[in-house]
Amino acid sequence: QVQLVESGGGSVHAGGSLRLSCATSGYTVSTYSMGWFRQAPGKEREGVAAITPGGGGTVYADSVKGRFTISRDNAKNMLYLQMNSLKPEDTAMYYCAADGRNLMGLERRLRDGAFRYWGQGTQVTVSS
Repeated sequence: QVQLVESGGGSVHAGGSLRLSCATSGYTVSTYSMGWFRQAPGKEREGVAAITPGGGGTVYADSVKGRFTISRDNAKNMLYLQMNSLKPEDTAMYYCAADGRNLMGLERRLRDGAFRYWGQGTQVTVSS
């Protein structure tokens, strides 16, 4: 059974930083594309960033480029999202996602939310 568990969320002032982690189990992590998504109250889910199985390719939403960095450590079965220069509009529940199927490229996965497995989410709140 594939399981994804996010951690690292919390409350921070605008301009601050947070590092989200996603611990994975139940699958061969090095064969899975992974991504981060977020959803704020009253808004639709938004793809934040995605990464190829080996970590060599990444895709970011325009809203977070230059501020967020997605990375993975397959030896530790971990996915990370480093978030710098946080803004109030970054406030949302953040979800980790994974998919080992050969469906499409990262850009479309991020746009469409085409991931099979999802974590429970971790809350990020950025105050002004």
